[in-house]
Amino acid sequence: MKNHVDTVFQTVQSGSAPAVSRIAASWRRSMDKHGLHPGEGHGPERIGDSQLRQRLDRTGALSRIAAPKLDQLFGLVGQSGCTVLLTDAEGVILDQRCGPADETVFREWGLSTGTDWSEAAVGTNGVGTCVAEERPIIVHQNEHFLARNAGMSCMDAPIFGPDGRLAGALDVSSARSDQTEAFNRLIAAMVAQMARQIEAEAFRAAFARDRIVCAGTDASDTTMLLAVDCNDIVVGATRGARKAFGLGIAGPLSPRPATDLLGRNDEAGGLRTAERAAVVRALTRAGGNVSEAARALGVGRATLYRRMKRLGIGEKTS
Repeated sequence: MKNHVDTVFQTVQSGSAPAVSRIAASWRRSMDKHGLHPGEGHGPERIGDSQLRQRLDRTGALSRIAAPKLDQLFGLVGQSGCTVLLTDAEGVILDQRCGPADETVFREWGLSTGTDWSEAAVGTNGVGTCVAEERPIIVHQNEHFLARNAGMSCMDAPIFGPDGRLAGALDVSSARSDQTEAFNRLIAAMVAQMARQIEAEAFRAAFARDRIVCAGTDASDTTMLLAVDCNDIVVGATRGARKAFGLGIAGPLSPRPATDLLGRNDEAGGLRTAERAAVVRALTRAGGNVSEAARALGVGRATLYRRMKRLGIGEKTS
């Protein structure tokens, strides 16, 4: 324990270490900003049940959407002595999956629902540093700020809400002393992938009435989705899509035509081109049936025939 405390103090007092190491920078925040000492022996504090319920209510649909993903992730890592946690944006544990044989160990570490794992409470750790820096992170054993936590490994990824703001974090923690850094990286990849799935499902639920457009590749490290309304106006965007299209990192979204973002400009040829495209789409959906296409467009059959003639569209459209 003394060696760890000495290492933390020496690193924080170093002029260069916090500038080149994110862990060292977090250690400095823990000490200078939050006034913590690496030798403190007490674990994280637990909030009351009523406060926990209030926090669950504030997360909205996130906890419900995340629950099956926690089950899925625990099915992959639970046999290796890991616990799976969902926290809110302030680092308080909202939900947990843990094997019966490991429950006592993790409770002793303070890894249980309702406990506060923010940096302000316990210094550098997977949950707290993830939500503080809003990025995926691995905190392996003695990278923790508190010496009492130096036996743990934590792999975390942030979850951003439909408005682009941080909504919480997904965590896998292990108290096994033989946990290797290579194994941590494998788990971290699974955590990041599952966090993206939770984020995507929460976004789809928030914009259930709109069309969801995937604006990124499957290999992307971020969830890049756009919500497009019936007028082809972008009314929502995930954090990744906001960054990619310069829409503002979080908060209310200024509506934009989808064509402006996705590079297909139907208005480039003027109203005639846009009208022709709309008629062709209606005919295509109707399988070339003019009467059905006219009903879909809200015009009479004769009116549609006149427009088709003026726009140079034949009856047979596929």
